Amino acid sequence: MPEILIYLLIAVFSSVATALLIAARRPDEFYAARSMAIAASPGRLHGLISNLQQMNRWNPYALSEACGTGHYSGPDAGPGATYHFAGNNGTGSLSVTDSAPDKVGMRLRMTKPMSVDNRVEFTLRPAADNATEVTWAMSGKQSLVGKIFSLFVDCDRMLARDFDRGLTDLKAIAEAA
Repeated sequence: MPEILIYLLIAVFSSVATALLIAARRPDEFYAARSMAIAASPGRLHGLISNLQQMNRWNPYALSEACGTGHYSGPDAGPGATYHFAGNNGTGSLSVTDSAPDKVGMRLRMTKPMSVDNRVEFTLRPAADNATEVTWAMSGKQSLVGKIFSLFVDCDRMLARDFDRGLTDLKAIAEAA
């Protein structure tokens, strides 16, 4: 019986060590982006993005938080506009850091479920048929915990699904007006 326990402990230790080694070799930064053509002007889309109250009409993270709380601070739109949130999806804030006719930059800071400080960027480019191509991108540093998490959860696919859903909802709102 003690031999089985020793072999079991060796197997568990080897598995944990292997997972840590693989995670440590993953990139220190991540980048994810999705794009969609929307039949609306860049100005219309810019207003639905840089105003966080308008953004939360189509933002899948805000829409999926039925039990959470949130409040806005700073200006209604543009640099300094901030949305503070707490709920099942996490606790943190999203702030507009820069705003130009073709781009809106944001900073996503979270304290739960893990500490992150990510850059979010929306770019608006002319597309065919009087449409605008909207690209939603996020980048940031990956901690060792984040790297381990990404071994078991396909974070790229998860973000792509959320970004696609958000862009689809943005499209519906922007094209309805």
